[in-house]
Amino acid sequence: MRAMEYKVIPFIAAIDANKGTSKHVADQLEEIIEHHSNQGWNYVRLESVSTQVLPQSGCFGLRSSPGYTTTRQMIVFKKG
Repeated sequence: MRAMEYKVIPFIAAIDANKGTSKHVADQLEEIIEHHSNQGWNYVRLESVSTQVLPQSGCFGLRSSPGYTTTRQMIVFKKG
């Protein structure tokens, strides 16, 4: 029996702030899915991953920044 292989890639849509629409985002996602499909990967889902970015303390408190939480979108594919 062959083991499942998984591939996870980040998805960051890029649109024009004035002219971009949800359709533009969907088109970008579709293009990525089709590209990997042609390489034998099957689309599974779009997953949100929350990440805690740790605070940075600068030298003597200069250029310090507080920590924060961010969310990244990841596209999950599988093979096998």
